Amino acid sequence: MTLLTGWGRTAPTAAHLARPRSREEVAELVRRASDRGVAARGLGRSYGDAAQNAGGLVLDCTALTSWSLDETTGLVTAAAGLSLHDLMKALVPRGWFVPVTPGTRHVTVGGAVATDVHGKNHHADSSFGAHLTSLTLVTAEGDSRTLTPADDLFWATVGGMGLTGVITEAVFRCVPIETSRMRVDVERTRDLDHTLETMTATDDRYRYTVAWIDLLASGGRMGRSVLTRGDHAGRDELPRGADPLAFAPGSTLKAPPWAPNGLLNPLTVRAFNEAWYRRARPATGLVQGIAPFFHPLDFVEGWNRVYGSNGFVQYQFVVPFGEETTLRRIVSRLSAEGVVSFLTVLKRFGQATPGMLSFPIPGWTLALDIPAGRRGLAGLLREFDGWVAEAGGRIYLAKDSRMSARDAAVMYPRLQEWRKVRDEADPAGVFRSDLARRLAL
Repeated sequence: MTLLTGWGRTAPTAAHLARPRSREEVAELVRRASDRGVAARGLGRSYGDAAQNAGGLVLDCTALTSWSLDETTGLVTAAAGLSLHDLMKALVPRGWFVPVTPGTRHVTVGGAVATDVHGKNHHADSSFGAHLTSLTLVTAEGDSRTLTPADDLFWATVGGMGLTGVITEAVFRCVPIETSRMRVDVERTRDLDHTLETMTATDDRYRYTVAWIDLLASGGRMGRSVLTRGDHAGRDELPRGADPLAFAPGSTLKAPPWAPNGLLNPLTVRAFNEAWYRRARPATGLVQGIAPFFHPLDFVEGWNRVYGSNGFVQYQFVVPFGEETTLRRIVSRLSAEGVVSFLTVLKRFGQATPGMLSFPIPGWTLALDIPAGRRGLAGLLREFDGWVAEAGGRIYLAKDSRMSARDAAVMYPRLQEWRKVRDEADPAGVFRSDLARRLAL
């Protein structure tokens, strides 16, 4: 028995942990599962309880790491336990980049499929599922099935949080690149309305865009932001003599093994926000590495520990275009309440995939990290849930640790369709998780 938590380090539960080394071992473990069921797990970067299964079996799939690349087409075949970090280290020197990366490269291919991850390029390229050509799934009977976008079970699995089977392999198309650098523009905005107007007018000029928001700014500065937009740089944009495809990312710092609760408070975060905003001087055509542009937090190993023993809640929602009033209302309330969020980012979503439980829809998505011990946090987020649901939006299941089953059913209108496909694939309910129980999935 092993105690497991999500990246937010809240609500630990104990489960039997196994580490299969092949698809055959996955199948055998699934066949032998107890009535508490099976959940697959990668690198544990879901923030809540999606990869936990109290009293049941959890399969640590990180030993499944084989991969291959078709150098002509950029088609990658990757085992589910391979991390995007290791895949990038292999692909970038060959002139290829993953089609979508979230804010950390320390996620597995299987996790990227199960959560249909999105990145800074969603407005241009959609989410991970849009680039898949097939996936392999171990079903409740221990059989191995290859699925394509023509199969309903494929789209129940993409974004399906691991509840349709154990993903063991995925095939997807990658992006050709000339260099391992990014060409980056930086711009500061004065308030939230200026941020929204600028992103709406200019995001389509860039493949990758994101806004960092100062949640503690108030009054006429509420929602002031730093916009960072970029594209892959060409060879002619690098200094003479530079190795165009050199790529060796890694952690440079380690978070302390423990940190006091309350280290991140209005005083410390306000000071950080002010420094960050002033440091981000407007610039055009900066040449920056892939790692600092996409994954700045990965430079600090174990950064989630700085929130202290209480852990933290990541709250990420999306509201459709036309519902900007809800976004403003939430940002205004957070600012008025002085809610501490060390990292608050805003992005624009474009075309959604057909994933039945996939999170992105065309609209605005805001993600924030809040220390879990904050007084009144549960009630505040429940209020936000109601506003988001009323606006036709939703909460990201891969980040969630506290949403109610009732709100999940409202926010995900294809839930019944997903259940029908899931029940056909797994009539005995072999695949379970703490998240599935909490949300009555």
